[in-house]
Amino acid sequence: MDSELKEEICRVMKELYERGLVSALGGNVSARLPSAKEFWITPSGVHKGRLTPSSLLKLDTDLRVLEGSGKPSIESMAHARIYRVRPDVNAIVHAHNPITVGLAMAGVSIKPLVEGSVIGSVEVVPFAPPGSRELAESVEEKAKKANALILQRHGVITLGANLTEAEALAESLEDASKSMLVYALMKLKGAWRPSAPS
Repeated sequence: MDSELKEEICRVMKELYERGLVSALGGNVSARLPSAKEFWITPSGVHKGRLTPSSLLKLDTDLRVLEGSGKPSIESMAHARIYRVRPDVNAIVHAHNPITVGLAMAGVSIKPLVEGSVIGSVEVVPFAPPGSRELAESVEEKAKKANALILQRHGVITLGANLTEAEALAESLEDASKSMLVYALMKLKGAWRPSAPS
């Protein structure tokens, strides 16, 4: 089961990279088997579009490295704290959604404009230095209330029962942000006209 989970983490990281939601050295993904106290996480300093299962590290929630070599993600503490307070969460994506972060910096609340969105409640985490205890503590508190977190001037963290859910939520946040940006620009240019009733 661990081998399948590691393959899935690499797949998700590659897809996030290809969508422009993480950069070569930015962003991280972790996952665990249901009820496990340990989790697999992506490393620091390794190209995120080229990860292999052997690149990953297995940590416990006290941040001890149980398997793997190299340096675990700088945000490992935030991941560990989420797993401690959310037994229903088995996967975490930390991406750097550019449009979502930009809108949040402008004070815009991200809300889906299309039916069937999976976003749900979104919590904003005040800025704290990446990898800091302060950030991990804020993330832990906000993660008790929502599965989608926007880190001011930094990125997003999305949670799921599995990697598919966490990845879909990160992508849905950016899709909603794109729709909101286009809508706002069209209104600003005066090009937007309400659709006539059918």
